[in-house]
Amino acid sequence: MALRRSVALLGITAFFTLLAVAGSAQTQEKYRVRLATVPMDGGMRNTVAGTGAATAVLAGSKLTVNGTFDGLLSSATTAQVHRGPAMGVRGPSFAELTVSKAQKGTLSGAIDLTPEQVQALKKGQLYIQVSSEKAPDGNLWGWFVR
Repeated sequence: MALRRSVALLGITAFFTLLAVAGSAQTQEKYRVRLATVPMDGGMRNTVAGTGAATAVLAGSKLTVNGTFDGLLSSATTAQVHRGPAMGVRGPSFAELTVSKAQKGTLSGAIDLTPEQVQALKKGQLYIQVSSEKAPDGNLWGWFVR
């Protein structure tokens, strides 16, 4: 009888331990970003060029971003995360990423998003903008998509 109670108690303890571990595990959502120039007018051809790509993982409210770019006509100066009112529509920046100060390089960062920013990410409203010396208002843009 005592052995049966011990086994039952052990089983119940294992069940609740597994439940606690499963409840504390954060689901991760993966996103990708294709960095490209926007449609240009003739005057922009001498300042804007290049391509790139990035991946991002959302774990809870932390967004971790890693990417590369190539083909800029001048060195990158900043990489920022912006929020627009809809996918494809530009908006203000709210976070800085680390970027190589070169025509070819990497960008990366980890950002703690607010609940509103998490929802904006899920709606496709967040994007990366890479600016360069010759294109301080933006050289490459790319929206986070699943």
